[in-house]
Amino acid sequence: MGEKSEVLFKIFGFLDVTGEVVTMWIILAVITVLSLVVKKNLKERPGKFQNIIETGVEYLDNFFSDTLGKKKARKYFTFLSSLFIFIIFSNYSGLIPGVGLTEYVKAPTASLSVTLGLGIVTFVFLQISGIKHNTKHYFKRFVSPMFFMLPLMLLDEIIKPASLALRLYGNIFGEETVTEELYHILPIGAPVVMMVLSLLFCALQAIVFTMLVSIYLDEVTE
Repeated sequence: MGEKSEVLFKIFGFLDVTGEVVTMWIILAVITVLSLVVKKNLKERPGKFQNIIETGVEYLDNFFSDTLGKKKARKYFTFLSSLFIFIIFSNYSGLIPGVGLTEYVKAPTASLSVTLGLGIVTFVFLQISGIKHNTKHYFKRFVSPMFFMLPLMLLDEIIKPASLALRLYGNIFGEETVTEELYHILPIGAPVVMMVLSLLFCALQAIVFTMLVSIYLDEVTE
């Protein structure tokens, strides 16, 4: 944990594939399979597993509704919930025994390339959503209240996803690095305490990331 990413192999001769990317592919595959299983086995009288899924969906719906309102939360729920689920799965993958101890499997969000990818996807989604919602308002807000605000507003639009990516990367990478150093200093006890704290910490980072995205989304679609 906390070590420099090593390139495992290349795609098309120039796309580097690291342990974080491999873990990301595994997580995406797991989420996809779980989604298909849940969809295929939906019942009017849900069992325990479906109840857990429905409770989670209800929690996310209420969470995003607090920021966006019920109507917009439902409209953008697929993107926001997918973002939250991927991030929290990625964060918790670092707590699995053995993850981070080998270059082949590492927590995706401990890699700047992955979090920057999330930031870019978020940036594109925000711009598209703003234009589709109200094209006039989308362009007008860059020159409001005065035209000379344009450079600052454009810079702010770029800084938002960049700060999201750096914050997520810094917190997860830092947490993994501290846990690793504590393991070397005090192998019994301290790492266990950090692992327990990480259960809360990883969830908190996913909540903060998606909450900020929903706030930015509310701004561009107001």
